[in-house]
Amino acid sequence: MAGNLTPAWLAKRGTSRGGLLPFLVLLFFLSGGSGLIYQVLWLRLLGLVFGVTVHAAATTLASFMAGLALGSLAAGRLADRARSPLAWFGAAEILVGLTALASPLALGLLERLYVAAYPLLPQALGPLTLVRFLFASAVLLVPTTLMGASLPLVAKSALLRGGDAGERIGLLYAANTAGAIGGTLLAGFYLIGGVGIGASFKLAATINVLVGIAALALARTGGRRHPAPHLDAEVGGAAARPPGAGPPAAGLPSRARQLVLLVFAVSGFASLALEIVWFRVLILYLSVTTYAFTFMLATVLGGIAAGSALVAWPLRRWPGTPWRWLARLAAIELALSVASALSLAVLAYTPAALERAAPLLGRATPRGLAMSLIASFLALFPATLLMGLAFPIGLHLWVAGTGGADARAGERLGRFYSLNVCGAILGSVVAGFLLLPRLGGRGSLVALAALALLSGLLLLAALPPAWRASAPGVGLAGTALFLGTALLAPDPYVAALSRRYPGEQLLWREEDPQLTVSVHRREDGVTLLYVDGIHQADDSPAMLRFHRLLGQLPLALHPDPQRALVIGLGGGATAGAMSRQVGVEIDVVELSTALVRGADQLPHVNNDVLRQPNVRLRMDDGRNYLLLTSQRYDVITADIIRPFHAGAGSLYSAEYFRLAHDALADDGLMAQWVDTSSETQYRLIVRTFQSVFPHTTAWADGGLLIGSKGPLRLDPEGDARRLRDPATREALEALDLGSTDALLSLCTAGPEEVRRFAGPGPLLTDDRPLIEYFLTLPRGDRPVDLARLRGVEGEHKGCPIAPDPGAARSEAGRSRGRSGTPNGVARCPAPLPVGPAAAR
Repeated sequence: MAGNLTPAWLAKRGTSRGGLLPFLVLLFFLSGGSGLIYQVLWLRLLGLVFGVTVHAAATTLASFMAGLALGSLAAGRLADRARSPLAWFGAAEILVGLTALASPLALGLLERLYVAAYPLLPQALGPLTLVRFLFASAVLLVPTTLMGASLPLVAKSALLRGGDAGERIGLLYAANTAGAIGGTLLAGFYLIGGVGIGASFKLAATINVLVGIAALALARTGGRRHPAPHLDAEVGGAAARPPGAGPPAAGLPSRARQLVLLVFAVSGFASLALEIVWFRVLILYLSVTTYAFTFMLATVLGGIAAGSALVAWPLRRWPGTPWRWLARLAAIELALSVASALSLAVLAYTPAALERAAPLLGRATPRGLAMSLIASFLALFPATLLMGLAFPIGLHLWVAGTGGADARAGERLGRFYSLNVCGAILGSVVAGFLLLPRLGGRGSLVALAALALLSGLLLLAALPPAWRASAPGVGLAGTALFLGTALLAPDPYVAALSRRYPGEQLLWREEDPQLTVSVHRREDGVTLLYVDGIHQADDSPAMLRFHRLLGQLPLALHPDPQRALVIGLGGGATAGAMSRQVGVEIDVVELSTALVRGADQLPHVNNDVLRQPNVRLRMDDGRNYLLLTSQRYDVITADIIRPFHAGAGSLYSAEYFRLAHDALADDGLMAQWVDTSSETQYRLIVRTFQSVFPHTTAWADGGLLIGSKGPLRLDPEGDARRLRDPATREALEALDLGSTDALLSLCTAGPEEVRRFAGPGPLLTDDRPLIEYFLTLPRGDRPVDLARLRGVEGEHKGCPIAPDPGAARSEAGRSRGRSGTPNGVARCPAPLPVGPAAAR
């Protein structure tokens, strides 16, 4: 496209600002798309450095949005002084592409610097959050500041002479937001899973550079013919008025315009806070996949884009007086309060809507994704449409509301946008840290909707006496509707769980910034733990057996375990089983305080694990802990985490397994659960795990992998020593692990069988988390064929575990930092019927 925008071609097409407006809208659309791709990629990569705790995520988001606010403020002032703001926009887009392209390298350097500096940093949350903000800003500040500069520069551009400021800005804002929708869908459904994060950065950077070149070409042709007037001069002049519109109206007084600015700072706060609350609550109704979050974000952006586009034409054709638009803005804010309070109540209609939409969606759309799409649309689109309507009106009143020329129009636009973004930064922090933990989903939603109600009432109160005749009635009606919807709105968590799990009794519930956790009892007496409405654990015998096996098996296989690490507490059964082994110190890493207190409700499941003297709890992101710790462990295991859940890709990548490998002692073992319901996913995980642990063995019908740095061997003498302790013996014998032969009976395949079954193919990496983005994988997969995994005709070709009583490991050989070598090979008998089916 940039190649066609030559000066000669533009001269033939005409260079009037109205004629070139479609080109500028297209450029801003592409800029919005690349910007959202960057945001998705940066948040993902920074999560690998700082972790995915809400504190780390809020820090990353704040650094990203701080750059946008700074860029908007600075570019607003620059636009008033520049002869060709569009040329500055073009230069900024090229620099965005170049700096963003370099950001993965910069993030790699940042990770190494952060790891080296971490032991010297204060461990208190406040100082550590500040350090993370500074580190993230060091990488993101330049590209995000340049991105934030785009709207003021384009809006002030000399290529936008025709039309009202509100109309122009509305169209630009709608185009940019529509591009963001495209970037969201492209990154979420194709780029990350299809080509990888590195290639996605290259594509987005290429788009930015081409947009910049095209903008420079437009500026070179159009800028020479038309010196740039000021926005407010256009708005106040006759050229900006449509035929028959009459003389320009007087502007708003300063006090009313300051109120509009305040309302949109509050609006930025409420909008992003609402988005966080919506996402937390909607996930109770949807599958916890990256595609559900992609649909939710695309719906929010879609409503904003549609609203901005819809209001652009009325701002020009029905200009009225500024007071009329202020009254319309007040009505929109009142309607927004009602729509926000009502947003979650409509989720009850999702199943019926899905049935009606099924013929339109066809068989190409999986039912889970169709449910995400419909639920997101019903709950989010009405409120976000009103947000989109409000933004151009507020910007019009603030920038063009003086009724005459203003040489500081660009600065005013930049200030408006930057304050809106600053409000959004504060909203993201308050929603995650204060509102959700203290008020819950329903209370947070009502509180944020009340801010929109208050904004509408304040705008009505600011109207002059001539406009106030109907204001009290409108205000009372809006307040009554809001109160009615707020009082009648159901608790979203209770509504979701009662529909998903009817007949269960709620025993306990708590929300924290990370998760919503609840404990229920089924009619058959089984106690269950749910995390965000998803089953996490229960006290049924099959579930307890498998979770305890996940903890006890690697301890039983290790000759002399002294220190173990559990990634993720879950219901605590895995860590609780490990805590029963005498002489083993256990570290548990968990990021949710609500889940910790939820596990406390199940002491009969987890051996009251958090009160055991040999157990220490660390509140942190598990992968981040592995990145930063200097501790070395004899055993590392993890709670069961579904690989296709949003964010789970970072716990199944080769880089994650390498972090675990480096945190193991030389004779250490890592246990990894693998879902056997999909052979394609199973092969991917096994292949990736074995790329880091070449001596991988498969256990419990292939549902558990044991990784070691050297060939695995059993130590009968060590087994006998462990069984002398009554508590340890009871725990092991309950799982049929009370002897070397019993351990061997659980072996499914040795390293060669595992390698042969996994075969050649791609690995799971941080760059391409294929299972998390599972739509890139073949559909209609089959479960794992255990006969093929075990070898030809069901024979085990050699689990390389060699019990050798005559060569028992000496005390020196059992010291930390040494590993044994096998003296023989034992063939495994048929495995016991224990497998991952119990975990499901």
